[in-house]
Parts: sequence; structure tokens; C-alpha cells
Amino acid sequence: MVRSDARENRARILAAAREAFTEDGATSMNQVAQRAGVGAGTLYRNFPTREALVLAVYQDEVARIIDTAPGLMAEMPPLEALRHWTTGLVEAMRRKHGLGDALSPSVHQAITEQTYGPVVAAISAMLEAGKQDGSIRKDADPGDFLQLTGALWRAASGPGDRSPRMLALILDGLRAQPANR
Repeated sequence: MVRSDARENRARILAAAREAFTEDGATSMNQVAQRAGVGAGTLYRNFPTREALVLAVYQDEVARIIDTAPGLMAEMPPLEALRHWTTGLVEAMRRKHGLGDALSPSVHQAITEQTYGPVVAAISAMLEAGKQDGSIRKDADPGDFLQLTGALWRAASGPGDRSPRMLALILDGLRAQPANR
């Protein structure tokens, strides 16, 4: 069992690293430790390498997004839940790409391998709920949806952000069509 102070240190390190890497992908491990208010030994005990820290930051972010899916499905219709959830996923993907120098090719590969299954499972749950209530077409595929949404986090963010319109088009394509069409 992990002591509560150790859990708190780990959480502070992850929060500080998430902020620091988003601001500057070249942030050093020592800068993360200072920002988190912990010693270098505590940082390296939790995250022995920079890559381990970057991977943990991203895994934590994805886990938090995945964990929102059941609550969203309980609060709103499946398509609307999928819209809200995907918006959160797009923001996380943009932050991941904003990590810049902090992501080596091996970390990027590890992130993809470790998060793909849980992300697809969350998408599957929302698609299945929509198929059950008749709002989402029966042939909707979670892998296809994830592939299409890849364009959303690559679209420029800011005032000219096209991703909300692009997401609306993707979701419109998921809608079940009346039988007489």
C-alpha cells in the first residue's frame, strides 16, 4: 500500500509536469521537481527517466478523459455525450502534441500502444448506447471514429478553430437515418 504522502507527491509531480511540459517541452526534470515542491530524489523515485514522467503525464490525462464517459452517458443522449467526450479527447491530444521535445519516438509509440484500447473501449460504449436507442447507425465503428477524429486535434486551435464544425460533420455521419430514405 502506498502512503498518502507518497500518493500526494506523485499527484503534485504529475500536475507540475503536465503544466511545465505544456508550456515548454524542453523543461528539465529538476525544473519539474522545483515546480512540484519536491526534491530530485522524490521525483526520480517516482519517475526514473524523463520518458517515464512524460508517459505517466499522458496516461493520467487519458485516464481522466476515459473516466468521464460513464458520467456523460448518464447525463445526456449518446451523440451529445460523444460530442462532449471527444472535445475533451481533442484537447488532450493537442496538449500531447504541445509537449514537443518531451516526446521521443519511443514514448509516442508507448503512449499509442497503452491508450488505444481504453480509448476505443470508451468510444465503443457510447456508440453502443446510441445503437441501442436508435440514434447512431448500426455500422458505426469505434476505430473508424477515432481515425476520423485524428484530424480534429491536428486542426489549428484558437479563434479560427475548425474542430467543432468538423466534429459536427463526423457526428452527423453517425446519426441513424430514417428507414424510408
